[in-house]
Amino acid sequence: METAIPVPERIALYRTMVRIRAFENAAEAASQGGVSAYGQQAAGVAKVRGPLHLSTGQEAVPAGVCAHLTPVDYLTSTHRGHGHTLAKGADLVRMMCELFGKACGFNGGKGGSMHIADFSVGMLGANGVVAAGLPIAVGAAHAQKLLKQDAITVCFFGDGAINRGPFLESLNWARVYGLPVLFVCEDNRWSATTASGPMTAGDGASVRAQAMDIAATQVDGNDVFAVHGAAGRLVAEVRAGSGPRLLHALTYRVKGHVSVDPAAYRDPAEVAAALETDPIAHARALLAGDIDAALLEAIEDEAHAEVEAALAAADAAPWPEASAAFSDVQTTGEGQWT
Repeated sequence: METAIPVPERIALYRTMVRIRAFENAAEAASQGGVSAYGQQAAGVAKVRGPLHLSTGQEAVPAGVCAHLTPVDYLTSTHRGHGHTLAKGADLVRMMCELFGKACGFNGGKGGSMHIADFSVGMLGANGVVAAGLPIAVGAAHAQKLLKQDAITVCFFGDGAINRGPFLESLNWARVYGLPVLFVCEDNRWSATTASGPMTAGDGASVRAQAMDIAATQVDGNDVFAVHGAAGRLVAEVRAGSGPRLLHALTYRVKGHVSVDPAAYRDPAEVAAALETDPIAHARALLAGDIDAALLEAIEDEAHAEVEAALAAADAAPWPEASAAFSDVQTTGEGQWT
């Protein structure tokens, strides 16, 4: 643990993780048409529209990284991006509304889980295409450099993305032009329904980045205080003009590929071992000596109450008007839809 982290900041990191977990648990239940972890009955009807990819068990990575970012810093995310979005400061209620397909969601109910964006906090968008956020992040960082902005871009991606072309193309462009971008690989060991290890030559994201002359740091992605410390150093280097950096966070995806996937293809012993390294339980144990247990319980209760209120708000929110189907789309010719 990074013992130099002041107590208020450690509490804030814990709060961020608990909020992410509460959101994911509630969204998972709502997508399955069941009862949420906090008691809300979904009446057997799936309220979340479209695929739902959960980041349960990976909360330490977005919490530790985004603690160092400001609203003017940019962020790109993945199809498993609820945690990144919340950690960057996006509104929890509007995100739940988007998952429910409601008009007051970030994308008017059109994007769903995989395409949430909130430019007001610098969240440029989740992306349903593996590795697609990498070139977007590099483009954003290049714009920041050309405009001489005092800001950086952070790009989250999974271990499956490093085997796709945009990964190397993006790292190459960022290094050649010395861009202010921090690449964050959330190495959760799985690419959809296939273990990543047997499909990945060499030693993974860190070594590939170093081969392109990009300094890389590997960290325990289930220790939020270690992530916070490593990310803080790398963010400072990027802000100082040292060019791109890569953070390789080793974590684990404890849920299936999507919320209705039981992940029977995984070894139960592997999952059980991963659950023993739960980032929230780990942080709570480290905080126990400095922070009263009642405060940690209160933080969890607040997160649960906040998410229950978001569920109720999303359920009651209006659906988009039918006419909205023809807005925010590419023009294909005047009179096409009349």
